[in-house]
Amino acid sequence: MSARLEAEHLHKVFGRRPDQAVERLRQGAQREELRAEGTTAAVVDASFSVAPGEIFVVMGLSGSGKSTLLRMLNGLLEPTAGRVLFDGQDLTALTDRELRAVRARKISMVFQHFALFPHRNVRENAAYGLEVQGVPRAERERRADEALALCGLAGWEASWPDELSGGMQQRVGLARALATDADLLLMDESFSALDPLIRRDMQDQLLELQKSLRKTIVFITHDLNEAMRLGDRVAVMRDGRIVQTGTAEDILIRPADDYVSSFIQDVDRSRVLTASAVMDTDVRGDEADCDCETATPDTPFTDLCALSARLTHPVAVLDEGRAVVGVVPERRLVAFLGDQRGEPVPCGAPRDGGEEVTARA
Repeated sequence: MSARLEAEHLHKVFGRRPDQAVERLRQGAQREELRAEGTTAAVVDASFSVAPGEIFVVMGLSGSGKSTLLRMLNGLLEPTAGRVLFDGQDLTALTDRELRAVRARKISMVFQHFALFPHRNVRENAAYGLEVQGVPRAERERRADEALALCGLAGWEASWPDELSGGMQQRVGLARALATDADLLLMDESFSALDPLIRRDMQDQLLELQKSLRKTIVFITHDLNEAMRLGDRVAVMRDGRIVQTGTAEDILIRPADDYVSSFIQDVDRSRVLTASAVMDTDVRGDEADCDCETATPDTPFTDLCALSARLTHPVAVLDEGRAVVGVVPERRLVAFLGDQRGEPVPCGAPRDGGEEVTARA
């Protein structure tokens, strides 16, 4: 599948002689060297692609460059070097007028602090992007109301922003982005200002909407658990560079370096991992003919633990054709929890052991 969005060797340098700074970075200069000279390399050689319908999460601590990277994706910041391609079109080569047209119709942004107009009601806020496009009033109000309904705000169209809770205001911001029917959503720490319960509710809302809308989304966050929960793939940034890109399972199981390892040590792995990540693939076979409970590669870790506790042998993992693609012994479940908590912790009822599973067990 071709990429919807591509970033090619993006650099963003603030300060004196930025072009020279990029060349020095390419030759191996460190970010700290430039900073000592009054130059800040906010993003260094960032490359990635985002497939249509994918949620791509960029994660990093404050100052890692993730928000600067996002603003280069829609032209709010001009890259010092590198290109941004959207549906094959080089956004960095467009004129200001052409870029505004792309942003108005194809790219929407959801901000951290809602960015609602206090003098406009909920419907008018949700319809603002359509107003910028010049859509007639009746049409933009209809589309705004549809987007508000998708976001759970039907009945609040005539309310004012200060009458809404923080979570509801953020839903208005999301509805405004959806109303334009943009192909690409850029979400910059969009849920970080919300209380934990409301934040999780907004994550649920986004995942539920994504099932039907299949938007291409770049989501910025500093919260690792949020990244692991939302992202089809995750890019980890440090000091302006992308140090690892992969699925949540890839990053948890195969961290690229010590920094990523330390970064992920507090993640609740049981909420992220599935059978495909923990199964032993040395045991494979033809179609299984057992009547016992089995798992699929997508079975969540917590469900595996419950299933393992009910069985007296390792859990067989079957593909769609009912062929065994692996098994999950209890010791592997214990080991993965032990990696997270520092010591082995049983996830099911204790038992002395069980018979080995064969391909046709």
